[in-house]
Amino acid sequence: MADMSEHILLIDDDLRLSAMVGDYLRAHGYQVSCAPSLAAGRELLGRQAFDALVLDLMLPDGDGLDLCRELRASPRTRSLPLLMLSARGEPTDRIVGLEIGADDYLPKPFEPRELLARIRALLRRTGPASDDSDVWRFGRLEVDTGLRQVRLDGKPCDLTSYQFDLLSVLAQHPGRVLSRDQIMDALKGHPLEAFDRSIDVHISRIRAAIEDEPKEPRRILTVRGVGYVFAKKQDVDVDAR
Repeated sequence: MADMSEHILLIDDDLRLSAMVGDYLRAHGYQVSCAPSLAAGRELLGRQAFDALVLDLMLPDGDGLDLCRELRASPRTRSLPLLMLSARGEPTDRIVGLEIGADDYLPKPFEPRELLARIRALLRRTGPASDDSDVWRFGRLEVDTGLRQVRLDGKPCDLTSYQFDLLSVLAQHPGRVLSRDQIMDALKGHPLEAFDRSIDVHISRIRAAIEDEPKEPRRILTVRGVGYVFAKKQDVDVDAR
């Protein structure tokens, strides 16, 4: 059973679906609030904090992708675990959702049990407090695998759950060049399937969050025609950019 302090927000205009999903999640120990529109969802998000958001893409007053962008642009909601729902069958929607910061994507129709499993996975990845043995240190950069947090000079970096997992794959093998295929294989356990194109987008965003040029060289280097390498030392010299 879930901790009753865990509060899920569901934004979906299908009232019947919302009622069914809400009852199912409550039966498994979660608090659930429902909003039938983007406006109602924004109001709830502005009033209180939630542990996870389940967001429909097609809403009567706009596109859920717009709200996702807003949430990822705000420090307050940047790390809010976010699962997108959509009846659209186009793979492009899934890719776009991933690129703008969704942590998971579930097409409609879906089984409530699968939604529950995905929510549990998202909440697990937010992680309880960790001890010092869970922290990887690379100079000014720290990767805290227990808290699932990355810090630069002790200050948390704004990364989504997916971006943390991607950075962790690279940081586990410092100095080793990993191809895009190897990275995708390593991310197969993630609820979001990795796409070759999306890896490049997320690497760019990770760099913006963890690299503080011109104070130091890049931490993640692109090796042309091969893939990426997480630099072991700040003075690493690789034919990469």
